[in-house]
Amino acid sequence: MNVTVRSPGSATVINAISTGCGSAFGIGLYVTAEASLKPSKMEFKTEKGVDTTLMEICVRNVMEKFNVESGIQIQTSSTLPVASGLSSSSATSNAVVMATYHALVDEGLVAHESLNDHDIINMAIDASLEAGVTITGAFDDATASFFGGLTITHNQKRDILLMQKMEEQNILIYMPNRKSLTAQSDVARMKLLAPWVKLAFQEALRGNIYHALTLNGILYSAALNFNTEIALDALDSGALAAGLSGTGPSFVAIVPDSAMDSVEEVWSLHPGRVISTEVDNVGTEVVDHE
Repeated sequence: MNVTVRSPGSATVINAISTGCGSAFGIGLYVTAEASLKPSKMEFKTEKGVDTTLMEICVRNVMEKFNVESGIQIQTSSTLPVASGLSSSSATSNAVVMATYHALVDEGLVAHESLNDHDIINMAIDASLEAGVTITGAFDDATASFFGGLTITHNQKRDILLMQKMEEQNILIYMPNRKSLTAQSDVARMKLLAPWVKLAFQEALRGNIYHALTLNGILYSAALNFNTEIALDALDSGALAAGLSGTGPSFVAIVPDSAMDSVEEVWSLHPGRVISTEVDNVGTEVVDHE
């Protein structure tokens, strides 16, 4: 039996690296994982030569959790750019852990409801940490990807401080012609931002999500040597909020209908590409059983 799970990426409101607290919201770009048990062989398939280490760790952790020995085939596809700051690693680990778990349940190897939502998230985060694709464990990204909508979190404690549906808005993403691996970012330089990122975090807790996203995004842009003009161009063209997502290189803007054309036009002047999407309030879900 095949199980297909779809997991959204997320956009950053507050990057947790400098303070340990963060915030993100789900976006309509996805990693899809299809799992099917096999007699013995482990097989991992991805698009475009993506490294399978994270997928392999996710599957191993689920199998070891239940002391199950079985072959499995995992195949992933994605509309999320890799190494972009849009939580492709969190979406992948969420999707693969959930798909593996449901494949075991469907075959009667694991009791239904053996794992709850937070168990799945924690297993996915542990796999991401072991694979070295995250610095903090990205609990904010992982929860926004898993539950959809907006989450505000204490990443070190893996505690959700606030979770709610995100206002339905247009999301524009500017992707320059480069990648940025979170685990290779300059942590010491980002920690210099802590006093000002704390101000942005307080804005998020007060419900001023657009202010928080913009302040955080411009701060991290400056620290990581990204062009702050990209965010400012979007704001000048009518975006409600704009800033660097994660450790880049992508920039995210929240844009009303009236400003979509103007923001897209000004961003198209920069080398790279512009992606149009929307908020995801659904989160990670099983989308098919065969």
